[in-house]
Amino acid sequence: MLAMTYRGPYRVRNVHKSDPQIEHPGDAIVRVMRSCICGSDLHLYHGMVPDTRIGQTFGHEFIGVIEAVGDGVQHRKVGDRVLVPFNIFCGSCYFCQRELYSNCHNTNPEATAVGGIYGYSHTTGGYDGGQAELVRVPMADVDPTLIPDDLDPDDAVLLTDALPTGYQAAEMGDIAEGDTVVVFGAGPVGIFAAKSAWLMGAGRVIVVDEVEYRLDFVRRYAQCEVVNFREVEDMALHIKKMTDWLGADVCIDAVGCDASGSFVQTLTGRALKLQAGAATALHWAINSVRKGGNVSIVGVYGPTFNAVPIGNALNKGLTLRMNQASVKRHLPRLIEHIRAGRLNPKEIITHRVPLEEVADAYHIFSSKLDNCIKTVLIPPGMRQPRPAAAAPTQLLH
Repeated sequence: MLAMTYRGPYRVRNVHKSDPQIEHPGDAIVRVMRSCICGSDLHLYHGMVPDTRIGQTFGHEFIGVIEAVGDGVQHRKVGDRVLVPFNIFCGSCYFCQRELYSNCHNTNPEATAVGGIYGYSHTTGGYDGGQAELVRVPMADVDPTLIPDDLDPDDAVLLTDALPTGYQAAEMGDIAEGDTVVVFGAGPVGIFAAKSAWLMGAGRVIVVDEVEYRLDFVRRYAQCEVVNFREVEDMALHIKKMTDWLGADVCIDAVGCDASGSFVQTLTGRALKLQAGAATALHWAINSVRKGGNVSIVGVYGPTFNAVPIGNALNKGLTLRMNQASVKRHLPRLIEHIRAGRLNPKEIITHRVPLEEVADAYHIFSSKLDNCIKTVLIPPGMRQPRPAAAAPTQLLH
């Protein structure tokens, strides 16, 4: 099969790998219809996440058709169209029983925190991901979700991570009616966090980024205010000026370890790797939120040390909540929002790229070229002509 493989920082390419096989009676093999490049994939691509190994196939956002199932699979069958949450979870452990699917105790032998994740580093189990023609999907009876007939595949693929993560970011902020919410990061997760904040009763939503086309997009898509941090001398002071000198009620870090905006954080976290990434957005969130406010963290950081102003958080009496999104828990509500027209996830897709051109796709997304917001990779044999009316997105040739 054709599959993307990691060759080192800033180097990916396509190779022909052996087709995945059923390794356990609970496995399924899924033929990929669509997969995405996520901002979290860029953390791997930039060499920011420990134990990312040469030859790994990335991709934790994918949908497809079940092509084979193990003898133990009872609730899924060959031919089912499924969206596959990025969490690999057993459904029966202490954490899964509490719907903390991202913290499954049985799917990641490498860590005591996060559960298994498709297409990520070996700190999350080392499973190959969906930027390929075929994927082995463990726990096939509990993990893959049937795609409803009335759900557009482009919406379905964004339900595997980006939309649920943005939605959970807003949910963990415990937004009260009328709250001012600041989202750091105008990538797909930040865009969905801003949109979700309105659904949860926010009275004001502000998104912070440095890329003008992304700020323009989120302003239109989420009907929010925007701030370019390159035009601001002191972010916390600026947010306080915008909020009657109190600070925001809720701040969301939707950036993580690749954040720009601080020379010291960039030097120690990204260049020298003395800490697990640049925690710039997290500093801004803690320092910009009001006393007694809430900070929600969904931006990815490595599993090692980070310099965080915990004293500020303590003395301000903040509530900090964070986790990888437990996708399956959110799917019924998010599908309801899509059906009702309150959310239209596929509108953020700007590029549809053949899997064969994955290296170019990573370069465009990483370098923020061509007004790229979200990239979908389409394997050979899965490409179909799209109606002319749906042509704001691009298929590279």
